[in-house]
Amino acid sequence: MPKPDPFGFDMSVSSSKKKNPRGRRGMSGASETSQRLCSHEGCQEPGKYRAPKAPDVLDDYFWFCQQHVREYNLKWNFFDGTTEAELNAQQSKDKVWERTTKPLGDPEARAWARLGIEDPHQVLGKNATQNPGKGPAAGRRLPPTERRAIEILEAKDTWTKPEVRKAYKALIKVLHPDMNGGDRSQEEQLQEVVWAWDQIKVSRNFKDK
Repeated sequence: MPKPDPFGFDMSVSSSKKKNPRGRRGMSGASETSQRLCSHEGCQEPGKYRAPKAPDVLDDYFWFCQQHVREYNLKWNFFDGTTEAELNAQQSKDKVWERTTKPLGDPEARAWARLGIEDPHQVLGKNATQNPGKGPAAGRRLPPTERRAIEILEAKDTWTKPEVRKAYKALIKVLHPDMNGGDRSQEEQLQEVVWAWDQIKVSRNFKDK
């Protein structure tokens, strides 16, 4: 049994409904405060029972008396106008309460997918599927930008800066329009080569001599 409020306020739900009867509905579903007439043509009875106008308009209603709302409900078909394929699709959704089942898959793959990477091996480059082991052939650890720069310059990570610079100059002679007879078809590759050398020349991972 609820205790009375010491300040004299009645905060119960039933009290609130008594004070504000707007939209109150009886046990039969009738809206006791409705002042509408029945929407059925020629009927002058109070329209206390609401019914949606169409399956795709569920928030707009007709208001009927009890007799005519029963007639309307008997004719109501939510799937009126839907194709067999749409009906089957809806039935499939209803089986799982319209909550689509997510594929199990590999949780690690899903984690990479959130970063926009379909194949985790993409992070390691084109040699990702190879397993060179821990010997000298495995190469040095380099930041991704410097590793990419070495690939562009067609150099090795064991070279010194002067050796990498030689490879850079050799590519410039082939790609630069002033040195290849004015051919500008490889300007994008030229820009990549210049960018790659900019990464290596300021790197501390390559010896100066």
